[in-house]
Amino acid sequence: MQEHLKKILATQQLNDPDAIKRIRILTMLSRQPALQHFQSAASAVLQRKQLDIVYHGRGRDRQTERIVSPQRLTHYRDNWYLDAWCHKREALRSFAVERIAACQMLDHAARNITDNELNGHFASSYGIFAGQARHTAVLRFTAERARWGADEQWHPRQQGQFLLDGSYELRIPYANETELVMDILKHGAAVEVIAPEALRQTILQNLQQAQENYLPKQKE
Repeated sequence: MQEHLKKILATQQLNDPDAIKRIRILTMLSRQPALQHFQSAASAVLQRKQLDIVYHGRGRDRQTERIVSPQRLTHYRDNWYLDAWCHKREALRSFAVERIAACQMLDHAARNITDNELNGHFASSYGIFAGQARHTAVLRFTAERARWGADEQWHPRQQGQFLLDGSYELRIPYANETELVMDILKHGAAVEVIAPEALRQTILQNLQQAQENYLPKQKE
């Protein structure tokens, strides 16, 4: 983004070195990867070499070692991910670069995956939790929140429409609901999940569990 701003300033012949200071870019919730691991991942991507990584996954809180064939580095929501072919799982996977505990570039050529296959896996579904979209979330924003819902880009193939009562209905294809749930919850009472029922129940369970945090604790 900063590079784009510099080009705009250059195009408009604004040579004032203080001009760029009048534009602020605030990052939020970013996670910083170790510089040496980021450099190794980037080098492996560009040189088309396999990478031996020790990865600590958040979900299972478990550390594993695996050989991967890096395909792309993806910057998503202020964080870096390594899209790679995992030789252990024999499948495409995304690895959060900041969760790489150790890595070493190997002298073996990386397996090449076609752009069509990469795009189909990583870009055809919701966010970084990629895969072939199997579900469509139907969200309904209240009339008061409709303009915000209409302006947000959740997915390249989303579909939305304003309803007669002023509310806004948004349809989002997805495969894994994890990240989608987090984004729905941030809107609180301003949005309702209409379908599918499984996603609706997940949101309901999250709200009920959150409510329990605010209820008085019974003394034993």
